[in-house]
Amino acid sequence: MDSGDQVIWIHAASLGEYEQVVPVLENLREDYAAAKIVLTFFSPSGYTVRKDTPLADVVTYLPLDTARNARQFIKLLNPTLALFVKYEFWPNYLNELKKTSVHTLLISGVFRENQPFFKWYGSWMKQELEAFNYFFLQNEASLSVLTKLGYANAAVSGDTRFDRVSRQRSYDNSLDFIKEFKQDQLLLVCGSTWPEDENLLIDFINKSTIKVVVAPHKIDAEQIARFMKRLKRKSITYTDYDLKDLSRAEILVLNHVGLLSKVYAYADVAYVGGAAGNTGLHNILEPATFGIPILTGIHIKKFQEAQDLQKLAGLFTVSTPKEASQLLNKLVAEADFRHQTGMIAGHFISSQTGATQAIRNYLKSQTLTA
Repeated sequence: MDSGDQVIWIHAASLGEYEQVVPVLENLREDYAAAKIVLTFFSPSGYTVRKDTPLADVVTYLPLDTARNARQFIKLLNPTLALFVKYEFWPNYLNELKKTSVHTLLISGVFRENQPFFKWYGSWMKQELEAFNYFFLQNEASLSVLTKLGYANAAVSGDTRFDRVSRQRSYDNSLDFIKEFKQDQLLLVCGSTWPEDENLLIDFINKSTIKVVVAPHKIDAEQIARFMKRLKRKSITYTDYDLKDLSRAEILVLNHVGLLSKVYAYADVAYVGGAAGNTGLHNILEPATFGIPILTGIHIKKFQEAQDLQKLAGLFTVSTPKEASQLLNKLVAEADFRHQTGMIAGHFISSQTGATQAIRNYLKSQTLTA
């Protein structure tokens, strides 16, 4: 970067927050084509996977939040605009952005009453929120919390993740190996699974006659080998497949990252892992955008979108192998039930898009140098 460049700084904690900000990044690339975009991560899960993204000119880790680091980092970047995602509040960086009058936004923000701002020791952190020129929030509950903190420069715009997954439908999702594997049969895609999820699903997988893709969250050779020993139908892994064997295989273990969002485009039913144990539910929006029924484990209390979709009957939770088999067999056998449930999931996504456009409209109303 040159000293005269306009710089836009976006900070995302990890890969999940990066996915949230992708549609915003795409708009920034279009609206501020001459600007240099700097993307920082806190977690290796984001940096290692997206360090080569074409949506940013520089991708790096965020230096530790010390007063000295913040001062040097902001001086080096000299950003025109800074965007933080969800609930990233780094006091020293926010203080430095405020001191240097950098236009700062929180996007897809979430506030809860159990956050430090409400603790006896958190009063000083409330002041750091003054660095934000505007808060784009996910829900009314967050707006209520922020209002109690004394901030009125906020609006409920929604979650940019809905825009992100909605755009996935317009991309090229074709995968020749999945076409060859699926043929003209029904397909269950079990995404981001952990051993607890696989324990729920193994009976159905072994007894069913439909095609199944299992995409473990953790690509661990020993763990995958143990799982495959439990399979009683013809199975194959992605890294070992031969195209001529795919059509005869009944179970495909996807031991490769970066393909799952496209694989969901071929699914007739999806199971999303993480909620059978305590690891945390993974992304239900990716399959939902393709209009397919979704199953998960029962631990979805901390995942508002899963609770909302469950209330609409577009998502079902299961707690035992028997429950999982019964529900999956029903979805396989009853096409009308399967299609209706999938339509609910698809509409759930399309009805909640628009957060990215709200941010874009706001930025166009500001006097930011293009």
